[in-house]
Amino acid sequence: MKKTFTINISGTIFHIEEDAYEVLQKYLINLKNHFGVDEEGREIIADIEARIAEIFSSKSTDEKKVITVEWVNEMVEVMGTPEDFAEEEGEEEDVSIASEAKRKRRLYRDPDHRVLGGVCGGLGAYFNMDPVILRIILVILFFVTSGAAGLAYLILWIAVPKAVSTAQRLEMRGQEATVKNIEKSIKEEVKEVKESYKKFKESDTYSKGKKSMEGAGDVVYNIFKVILKVFVIVFGVFLILSGFFGILGLVSSMIIGHSFVEGMPLIWGPEIHVPNMLNHFIEPGAVTWGLILVGLITGLPLLALVYIGTKLVFRYKSNNAIVALSMVGVWLVSLFALLILSVGQFGNYKQSSSITKSETISCDSCQTLYLRMAEDKLDDYAEIDWDVEGFKVAVIDGEEVVVGYPQLDVIRSSGDDFVVTVRYSSRGKTRDNAKQWCEEMVYTYERTDSILYFDPYFFIGDEAKWRGQEVDIKVKVPEGKAVFLGNDMDEIIHDIENVSNTWDGDMVGKYWEMKPEGLTEKND
Repeated sequence: MKKTFTINISGTIFHIEEDAYEVLQKYLINLKNHFGVDEEGREIIADIEARIAEIFSSKSTDEKKVITVEWVNEMVEVMGTPEDFAEEEGEEEDVSIASEAKRKRRLYRDPDHRVLGGVCGGLGAYFNMDPVILRIILVILFFVTSGAAGLAYLILWIAVPKAVSTAQRLEMRGQEATVKNIEKSIKEEVKEVKESYKKFKESDTYSKGKKSMEGAGDVVYNIFKVILKVFVIVFGVFLILSGFFGILGLVSSMIIGHSFVEGMPLIWGPEIHVPNMLNHFIEPGAVTWGLILVGLITGLPLLALVYIGTKLVFRYKSNNAIVALSMVGVWLVSLFALLILSVGQFGNYKQSSSITKSETISCDSCQTLYLRMAEDKLDDYAEIDWDVEGFKVAVIDGEEVVVGYPQLDVIRSSGDDFVVTVRYSSRGKTRDNAKQWCEEMVYTYERTDSILYFDPYFFIGDEAKWRGQEVDIKVKVPEGKAVFLGNDMDEIIHDIENVSNTWDGDMVGKYWEMKPEGLTEKND
């Protein structure tokens, strides 16, 4: 039993014996070496492979039938080799034509000489006639037969296949689809296309069209050039204005303390006092250096906008490399210095500490404790319009005061009395430093009988810096007793756990009793 392979020839799958595969492979390699790897050579090889697939398909009556070496040799004899038709080049042309005339023709539609479907072109090649004569005859028959000839033309258009491959075009003219004829046909087609293109390039139409296209291209180029110049100037003016007002706002904010350019783009509002704002976070000695470095880091890009804008508008020459490198160098040094300064300031938040104060609400007859919000003592004072989560800044008697927002929770008490605990927490450079910030914090609430009034803010201290201070209030409720949350308590209550999982905002204005299962809303 011989070894077999599965191969693909022009999109058709065949099974072939090993010795036949070797012969076929050598034959195809010989053809590829002869015709080369250029586009024309690849087209010739593709048509030859299509013809080989047709020959093998005609021999195979069963899909599983294997191609033998005899089939391959017969195919080579029919198709010929490059050596064969090289020897035949010296033969007389009339002998070749006579031998071709004796070969059987097949009817195809000719796509290269078609007006509609290529039927007349195919009939002309089949009968060796001029297709123009056949078209004239078809028109005459159309009127003589009252349109029957047109119906016959449509039937032939549908029934007769189109000559797609070079082998089919050769068969249409009665020529054998050999290697020699396939090569000759493709080269003639390529030559015809080149000659047609050459005639077109030499024609007056091509010359006039080329000049028109070049003229239109020049007009479009000039229009685009003018539009681009206008856009560059407008963009340069925008950069100059943006950079100028940005620098103006930056300088006024850093030196004067706030911006006096109000309502301009790229400029912060006049209500922000930059040095005072930084004093609430940074040690006094570092504020000045911080402002200088921030000014350089922010101001140099703004100055670059002005520089680029003036270059775009006035188009003056300068040593761009030296200017750019100098600005980048100063900016990088400033950034590095600011990072070092910032790392030192971040050390002020390294440690944490807390202090807890508790008060028992002695009231044997109190079954319900009423929690309400105290009057906002800062309502009549101006507030600086910049907001950082957890605190705000108010101006009292010309001094800026930092206050924070407390958070209140209601939990179960372990004893029989109501208990209020206030936990003060802060961060600092050391634990003792953090504890010192806690001791300077001030938060008050007042009691009148069974009513507790909680302040909406806590103060971090007169000379204190902001170090993430927090105030957590816990109201402990004994089992069997209740609390009432005033309508304005939603400002400070935070995530109070209850049996019904009611949202904090919906808990206000209601009574809540502490039961064994947890805080429960009272319906009565």
